[in-house]
Amino acid sequence: MNSNRNFFSWSYFTIVLIGIILINVISALVYYRFDLTQDKRYSLSKNTEEYLKDDSKFNDRVLFKIYLDGNLPAELKSFRNSIEDKLKEFKHFAGKRIEYQFINPNEGSEQDKAFLFETLYNKGKGIMPMDLMFMKDGSNNQMLIWPGAEVEYNGSTVSYVQFLPGTPQGKFYELNDQFASQIQNSINNLEYILISSIKRATQNSKPRIAFLQGHGELSFQHTQRVRALLQPYYTVEDIVLNDSIDALKGVKGLIIARPTSTFSDKDKYLIDQFLMNGGRLMCFIDKLNVSEDTLKKNGYTHSTRYNLNIDKMLFDYGFKINDNLVFDVQCAPKLIPTAKQYLIPWFFSVRGTNTNHPIARNLDPVLFNYISEIEFVGEKENVKKAVLTSSTNSSVTGLAPMLSLIMYKNYGPNPRLNPTPDDESNKKMIAGIIEGKFQSHFKNRIVGDFINNPNINYLEKSKNEGKIFVVGNGRFIQNKYDSIQRGSDSNYLYRPSAFNNLKMDETMSMVNEQPLIYGNQEFFQNLVDYMMGDHSVLDIRSKQIDVHAIDKEKVKTMAGFYKVLNTLVPSLIIVIIGAVIFYVRKKKYIVKS
Repeated sequence: MNSNRNFFSWSYFTIVLIGIILINVISALVYYRFDLTQDKRYSLSKNTEEYLKDDSKFNDRVLFKIYLDGNLPAELKSFRNSIEDKLKEFKHFAGKRIEYQFINPNEGSEQDKAFLFETLYNKGKGIMPMDLMFMKDGSNNQMLIWPGAEVEYNGSTVSYVQFLPGTPQGKFYELNDQFASQIQNSINNLEYILISSIKRATQNSKPRIAFLQGHGELSFQHTQRVRALLQPYYTVEDIVLNDSIDALKGVKGLIIARPTSTFSDKDKYLIDQFLMNGGRLMCFIDKLNVSEDTLKKNGYTHSTRYNLNIDKMLFDYGFKINDNLVFDVQCAPKLIPTAKQYLIPWFFSVRGTNTNHPIARNLDPVLFNYISEIEFVGEKENVKKAVLTSSTNSSVTGLAPMLSLIMYKNYGPNPRLNPTPDDESNKKMIAGIIEGKFQSHFKNRIVGDFINNPNINYLEKSKNEGKIFVVGNGRFIQNKYDSIQRGSDSNYLYRPSAFNNLKMDETMSMVNEQPLIYGNQEFFQNLVDYMMGDHSVLDIRSKQIDVHAIDKEKVKTMAGFYKVLNTLVPSLIIVIIGAVIFYVRKKKYIVKS
């Protein structure tokens, strides 16, 4: 009897042991996990999966050398594991074409570490280091980490990845709630960060994008930040048309950024035929000029019209830009140093309201200073969609209005810029897009100098589908810049100012307030990707991840109950399990006398 029982016990133990070993072996060889979140935040997008599966996108190995390993604080250890999990998912679809290794940069001799740090930093073009201050065992600890990776392709380093921001020299980050939030944001963006780095490393050819010049447009100095966003993926150049038929040959995207002088008929004709051939036209147009200097000096100013001579052409394509200004309660503040209330709500600094269009979805508000209303006109055969609007509590001025700094006083502490501030119909379109085939603006009015040219190949209608994006403001992509004189001559080096005014509000920083965060950079990048047809990373950037706010009132009222529940229930379960085991053993092994 006892021998049978012993045999059964050992057999049961052996089966369980073999089962545990098999489960561990299989789990080590096969990677899979289930994403039960409603917004699928831990799943790869379909575009990413298709990109990674396609051998034609990249056929050699991409190696990530990630310099985030070693004795890290718990928060960074968790972040390191999140990177590894995401790369495992990438390998699931790409196979051996994706490889990675984690490296501890703080190992080795001081000489070896110094050489590695210099290589990683790469004169500011590589990984930016982070100085971290944290508490451990009751004392302050400082650590230098390199929160990034080298990306190798075809056996050589081709680009770098920055997972977390670096710190300015002499400063450091602390492990607090703000840093934890930053890590969470980076985890949410890991898919985009990694897939875009692969695209940068493996891209064989880059579509051409041109910034139009010759009509007072924003200069190179004013657009350095947005150009830097495009250069990893596109060939970016400046083009002056100069009446040349071939000026836009080979260009896929044309950016007209805040022109201030008149377009000639010849230049309009070249732009028109660019569109008829399936080009992507992006127009950032200021209809009115507002003098900030006059406004600051006098407290008021008159706006004046720009005579651009492109209104009729855009009208024929389906856009009308009104000679007015949108003003909105959802706005940025304006600093008035000489006033009692030095920060006033400046209704003309509109913080755009996002639509569900992929370009604008899941972005911080985009800031527009002095933006005009846009309307769709003409035939409905093309796809017309609003991209950004004003809020429901907004309105528009008359034509070419006068602006006054005391305007906000007319509306009181709770301004109602519209009699029905919650009515959705109050929203004014400030950015829109039309996709499809277009009729030439020069149909029945072709330019005489061109019509007799046998090489003109004039098109009355689009032969390929094109896209036009129009926003009633040109300065929203304009960065501030510094100039440094090089040598004794008048040669200057221009660089964007240290404060990124496309991401944060400098006004609030000047008065030591928490700066407002803007999405101007991301909006521009999304826009260009959409216009150029690259949706593989656009869908990732616009992925909606819902962060649900904690119900503080419920926490207050229910905190005690859940504390007791979390303390007693586990203990009670253990007591019940112990009692059941004791009863079974007593029933099975104790023989009644």
